[in-house]
Amino acid sequence: MKPILKSAKLANVCYDIRGPVMQRARQLEEEGHRILKLNIGNLAPFGFEAPDEVRQDVILNLGAASGYSDSKGLFAARKAIMHYCQQKNIKGVTLDDIIVGNGVSELIVMSMQGLLNNGDEVLLPAPDYPLWTAAVSLAGGTPRHYLCDEQSDWYPDLNHLRAQITEKTKALVIINPNNPTGALYPESLLKEMIEIARQHQLIVFADEIYDKMLYDGAEHTSIASLADDVLFITMNGLSKNYRACGYRAGWMVISGDKRHATDYIDGLNIMASMRLCANVPGQYAIQTSLGGYQSVNDLVGPGGRLARQRDLAYDLITSIPGVSCVKPKAALYLFPRLDPKVYPIQNDQRFVLELLEAEKVLVVQGTGFNWPTPDHFRVVFLPNTDDLTDAMGRIARFLDSYRKKHAG
Repeated sequence: MKPILKSAKLANVCYDIRGPVMQRARQLEEEGHRILKLNIGNLAPFGFEAPDEVRQDVILNLGAASGYSDSKGLFAARKAIMHYCQQKNIKGVTLDDIIVGNGVSELIVMSMQGLLNNGDEVLLPAPDYPLWTAAVSLAGGTPRHYLCDEQSDWYPDLNHLRAQITEKTKALVIINPNNPTGALYPESLLKEMIEIARQHQLIVFADEIYDKMLYDGAEHTSIASLADDVLFITMNGLSKNYRACGYRAGWMVISGDKRHATDYIDGLNIMASMRLCANVPGQYAIQTSLGGYQSVNDLVGPGGRLARQRDLAYDLITSIPGVSCVKPKAALYLFPRLDPKVYPIQNDQRFVLELLEAEKVLVVQGTGFNWPTPDHFRVVFLPNTDDLTDAMGRIARFLDSYRKKHAG
């Protein structure tokens, strides 16, 4: 029989966060090994539960959640998102400018499918959240990565960004707060990025899913609040701020200059209608989440669990010889650098696989986030302090043997 092949559209699609190393981790678990998982920002397995009030509202509304909703989402959910936009100073957003999705992931794919023709180019950060790059490739587009500068708190290198722009460039993706680096961009930088978009008539896609996971009193500025003469598509949802990854409740907000984008917006509406609607039970969590007590502030504030675990993970990882890291201002991740003189890594996927085999710790290699060189990896600091200390100790032990093996 002829082999059944996957679509050629998937040739350049990669999502290593759930790739072959994770498959090996699953095999090891089936063999009875306990794996310390520092690979995915999935909060519930680490004891971070959705707020009780949110869960209760979903349960109470299950009776009304059996049918389809409007293809853009429930009225009450979109109204709450509209009010949230007003809090974030994003002007001119109406109910019709909001589309609720099955998590931001679905909306990223929809937004690229609705925009790109074969060969169209999209500017993406390096490192990035790899679903963005995958979605561009799947839609027939060409990802063009602009470097973020580790020496400057992982801020985008604007000169390198400008150098990636061609006549085929359609959009600029900004992930702020950033996954995987934990960077948080200041208003002055965001304004410069808007000016680049303005000059080249680019759509700005803003991924702001971590906008409440901020440390040391930091504040987040929604880029769409800074201009009204550029088209912005802002993505957000409940997965991280409200510890509700499994609810799959995300949204996109269209704002700014919509006058020349009516055809694209029509395309987004078609895409929303084609999948009928986002899951309705999850939508019933949105109004309560956005309007209720913001318990995430307790987790990220002084003495909060996430703040303490960030500090512990940072201190432990940077105490290892040859390892440096920019301390994250936001999100759930560290993106440490391994000095190539000390750790001459040729293939970072093989490196993290060796770490998994030797120490039963699962991390994600830096190239999985479209970072160009094999000298970084991403660590999730969600485990409790005991497990985090154990995991970092194992990483330190592995790196110690790696250094000795490659010394000389």
